Amino acid sequence: MPASTANPPRIAVLADSDTRWKWGALTAQRIAPPTGTGAGAGSGTGPAPVLDGFLLRGRATPTPRQLAEVGVPADSLREVTAPEFLRAMARTSYDVLVLALVGGGVQALLHGLKRVWEGRPERPVVVTGYVGVVYEKLADGLLLRHGADLVLANSRQDAERFRAVYEGVGADASSVTEVALPFLGGAPYAGEPGAGGGRPYTVVFAAQPSVPDNRRDRAYLLDRLVRHARLHPGREVLLKLRSKPGEHTTHIEELPYQKLAQRLDPPPNFRLVYGNMGEVLDRTDLMVTVSSTAALESLHRRIPTVVLTDLGVREALGNHHFVGSGCLASWDRLDAGHRPVPDEEWVTRQGVAAGGTPSGGTYATAFDTARERITALLGLPGGLPPLDPYYTPATAPGYLPGVLARHHLAPDGSPLPGGPAADRGPGPVRQIVRRAARGAYRHGVQRVAPVIRRMGEL
Repeated sequence: MPASTANPPRIAVLADSDTRWKWGALTAQRIAPPTGTGAGAGSGTGPAPVLDGFLLRGRATPTPRQLAEVGVPADSLREVTAPEFLRAMARTSYDVLVLALVGGGVQALLHGLKRVWEGRPERPVVVTGYVGVVYEKLADGLLLRHGADLVLANSRQDAERFRAVYEGVGADASSVTEVALPFLGGAPYAGEPGAGGGRPYTVVFAAQPSVPDNRRDRAYLLDRLVRHARLHPGREVLLKLRSKPGEHTTHIEELPYQKLAQRLDPPPNFRLVYGNMGEVLDRTDLMVTVSSTAALESLHRRIPTVVLTDLGVREALGNHHFVGSGCLASWDRLDAGHRPVPDEEWVTRQGVAAGGTPSGGTYATAFDTARERITALLGLPGGLPPLDPYYTPATAPGYLPGVLARHHLAPDGSPLPGGPAADRGPGPVRQIVRRAARGAYRHGVQRVAPVIRRMGEL
């Protein structure tokens, strides 16, 4: 039910990985409607929202270590299957629900929630979006997210692209709402450290789990990073990793850099680091990546940022997104001392740094429009209309059933027979079996699959 004048808003976030939990929980905090609907509506003032977190059970369900590293707490947090989550939504009232999932997960939950809330006079405002740069499967991902009340776009450029896709297929585009990435922030770059001591000049390479996706290219990037460390012994060269061996994040990582680094003898000024990206950026003088969202975090803080061209500028790598940014460069140029200067117009269109927000204001106001829209939706007489996804059994009969079945849902959004139990938590035996299954899956992804692939290339 909508937030009253006496109670803080209640928000639920369903996420399927550590990075999506970070995006979803931080987004929830920024778009929380104000308490009441009077003069303060849209200002974001009032008590902090009550945040209930749900982690969708799967291969990328974050570990306690990953959640601690993200550093975004919740008032409650538990692991669920899709049917369990739907049962929880049928029992509990919220003001806002954030679906921080892959596109197929969003679509499945939209259909399940439509069924759960059928005939219900009031329901939460449903919000979804993307955790970072959208560089592949634009139409596929967007249409799978269609049906949410708000589909958040992280920049002016994304908002224009999103609306064009929806309008191009005849779908309602009014849900597209321009915001910004919720985890941007931190102190602006203060410049290179002085020569009189203190911290060393620091180069950070932000690794990605699935880009590039083969041993040769990943080994090449690692070799060049180590070579840079040898060429510049006075610098600290850091390889920033997303997950530790055995963990998964948003994407599967078949060839962890930790494993590739075991064959090297790196210099003492090279090391692997984990931890919160914002804390790493606090001591970064040069950010290097292939196409990570970390580049946008770095640009927002005015840190010199390089998007590598060594492996080409290709859609498969995602670095094509940075064409026109002024940040594209190779390791050869970096070794020689190149410092990129970003294109201000490009940066502004990406929703980062000063002026890169919907109204041309500062980052602090980037979520005002979304908050105002949520407040207006919660105040609709008679409540919100039923969810209305673009995909239905009539418009996509050969596609939608498979999307829903992966989450144990039938084409009408109801739980499939024989799916995971929705009324009881996992007992000790189920927990042991689940941990063993996850371990076997990770072993297969990171050890068995690469061996089979190499054998197939003989």
